[in-house]
Amino acid sequence: MLNQIGITSQKNIKVKKYILFLSVSAVIVSCDARRKDKIADDTETQRALALKDSTTVQIIDTAYDFKTVNEGEKVIYNYRFKNTGTKPLVIVEASASCGCTVPQKPEKPVLPGETGFIKVAFDSKGRPGEAHKTITVISNAKPEFPQLVLTGKVLAAEKTASN
Repeated sequence: MLNQIGITSQKNIKVKKYILFLSVSAVIVSCDARRKDKIADDTETQRALALKDSTTVQIIDTAYDFKTVNEGEKVIYNYRFKNTGTKPLVIVEASASCGCTVPQKPEKPVLPGETGFIKVAFDSKGRPGEAHKTITVISNAKPEFPQLVLTGKVLAAEKTASN
């Protein structure tokens, strides 16, 4: 009988440990979820504040013609702009018209008088023919950023015959 009590006690201890483990796990997960919500809320708040506090910008490069490249080559270009206003220029988002084109925006605000860049990489693999890609920039600039344009021609790769 004492042996059965010992086994029952061991089972109770294991069950209690398991419940404790689940409880602690639930708390950790819920804290992390709240933290992510707070970060998302802070990002949205910062975005709204940045867009409300407008500045002016001089676009140095709005279009780039890469002429002709062979299929499979990557084209990389930096579109330049200058913050001509009195407030920091915040680039909130830069998106392309196609998944083959990837823009990279500055992570930090561009201070008044400074020049910034939006780096764009175009992957011509599987894209023979005329290329016309647009990049949309969302920022606190007034007037708004114009669409940036990337154009050129991609020569098709020669196909090898396999016999």
